[in-house]
Amino acid sequence: MTTAEKTDGGAGRPPAAPGTAGRAAAGTAPRAASRIAAGLGGAAVRAVLLVVALFWLMPTVGLLLSSLRDSTDIASSGWWEVFTEPAQLTVSNYAELMANDAVTGSLLNTVLIAVPSTVLVVVIGALAGYAFAWMEFPGRDWLFLAVVGLLVVPIQVALVPVAKLFGGIGVFGDISGVVAFHVAFGLPFAVFLLRNFFAEIPRELLEAARLDGAGEIRLFATVVMPLGGPAIASLGIFQFLWVWNDMLVALIFADSGSAPVTVALQQQVRQFGANIDVLAPGAFVSMVIPLIVFFAFQRQFVTGVMAGAVK
Repeated sequence: MTTAEKTDGGAGRPPAAPGTAGRAAAGTAPRAASRIAAGLGGAAVRAVLLVVALFWLMPTVGLLLSSLRDSTDIASSGWWEVFTEPAQLTVSNYAELMANDAVTGSLLNTVLIAVPSTVLVVVIGALAGYAFAWMEFPGRDWLFLAVVGLLVVPIQVALVPVAKLFGGIGVFGDISGVVAFHVAFGLPFAVFLLRNFFAEIPRELLEAARLDGAGEIRLFATVVMPLGGPAIASLGIFQFLWVWNDMLVALIFADSGSAPVTVALQQQVRQFGANIDVLAPGAFVSMVIPLIVFFAFQRQFVTGVMAGAVK
């Protein structure tokens, strides 16, 4: 390159095509506009979701504030009056609720029903899911298809024959009968969910454990169960929430001494009428416990759902 070419800043290069600068500027404008539109769109979506969340939480907030108001205040005005008259708030309703033997006993019955029903479904479902996923035995696929077919059987179809069966063996009206019914109808979904999750575990990992001398039980306990933690947590949350909030099964298979809180609250309505000062705190307590369980296992639940979506 000559000295003249160096000094003129590359004047010897061919000139740019006409309109190139204009097209570049025009291309920058849509990109900036798209970024602005994306930002506004994200803000609009967040605003809409916030409004939806507020509307979704409004009944819960109303129930909480109603449970903290006296029966006279509840009958005379709406729950939103507490924002202008906070002196209405009191915990006397909860004190009366804890003194109500029917409600407190039903809360204990609910725990005695929900916890065994959840634990048994998770344990038996995990064992059966591992067997269907990694163990060879005659008729395995046909048996798994039968389990999947049980998913479409509605609960209402089995109420009368199972009631006759429980009456014949002497568990009708007892907590054990309610637990057995929940376990029986929770197992098909548990086996289906965990079998599909366990089947995605790399075969090489299991073979390496077997080469190290691990038997099936040790392999299941030390390899499969830790890897299946998210799916097991998701199943446990689903099963616990379903059993805790159930009223149909308990209304049929539980007597007055083994009724859960859902049936006890329904009986309070039938017996005393519109006693919102008892129903509001009872309903809020029965709702808070499942929320605590959900938020305690929220991370495992989200991990299990995302893992299932990826697979």
